[in-house]
Amino acid sequence: MVPEIVWRSALKHLPVPPMVTGKMSRVDLPGEISGRIITVPLTPTQLLTLPRTQVQARISAAVDLARDLGASVVGLGALTAPASVGGKAFAKRNDVGVTNGNAFTAAMTLQAMEKLTASLGRDPLIAIVGATGSVGSCLTRLYARKHSGRLLLVARNERRLEALASDVRRNGVEATVSVDMADVSKADLVVLLTSSPDALLRSEHLKRGAIVLDDTVPRNTDERLLIERPDVLIVDGGLVEIPGFNLRGSIALAPKLAYACLAETMLLALSGHKGHFCMGDAHVDQAEHILKLAQEYRHLGFNLAPFRSFGRLIDPAPSRTMPPPAQELVSCAA
Repeated sequence: MVPEIVWRSALKHLPVPPMVTGKMSRVDLPGEISGRIITVPLTPTQLLTLPRTQVQARISAAVDLARDLGASVVGLGALTAPASVGGKAFAKRNDVGVTNGNAFTAAMTLQAMEKLTASLGRDPLIAIVGATGSVGSCLTRLYARKHSGRLLLVARNERRLEALASDVRRNGVEATVSVDMADVSKADLVVLLTSSPDALLRSEHLKRGAIVLDDTVPRNTDERLLIERPDVLIVDGGLVEIPGFNLRGSIALAPKLAYACLAETMLLALSGHKGHFCMGDAHVDQAEHILKLAQEYRHLGFNLAPFRSFGRLIDPAPSRTMPPPAQELVSCAA
């Protein structure tokens, strides 16, 4: 096995081209190949830490390859979106449409939040971590259009947080802000929308009996939390069902599932969309448009997937067992 440090060094210095991830890496409708999955050969850490011009050149080469394969729209998956400023690095391209997939991700995350809060009783506190990001800001505004509950908005930039909170308070939402992850421990539901190569959410950040909806790819929760905090339910976010397609490739999902960002790209291609779609911050009108497309193509799927935790099917029903006493949790954590 090649040590990770050697792999990182090779990817950094060698001119490794983007690649279609194997002969079977495609998104098929019956009887036709309708999409391809292309890999940008950089690790998550490299996508966020190497010089931006170098990273964006690699991503641009992948967009070129998609265009040359006949794509009309290209979706930016995982950390390729933040590494290209939500796709804005390609705004001047007119040879192919680009979307970051964040509008449909925000819409599907709201649906997941609504289902999960049904098990939390009256007036739960929802923490949105990464609230000022592309998905987070859209999600917060989508929530405010339909609900008037309590939100804790968490991010690094306090000025942007206050502006977002002021915006949604006009809809009757009780919104508070924080730049400190420790404040997440007050929340009943934590929605994780951060962009990091590492696990950011730790045991001490979570209230007893909390639910975590992790929308991050690569994920910013660690599977060790299942042992350290058996009272906490961690749900994989941003997943949709696509039973009308054969999705083949190395994206580590169960059959007939796709990330919402990929599903957004698929919906735009199916509808014949021309030009760019979601770049930079996702907007509420974009989320509503993509939801209409999902309804139009509902015979192929595009609905919220059954909940999973670290890839395993779960039942997040209100009847889930009560958390063990606090002293048992300390023992497990040790």
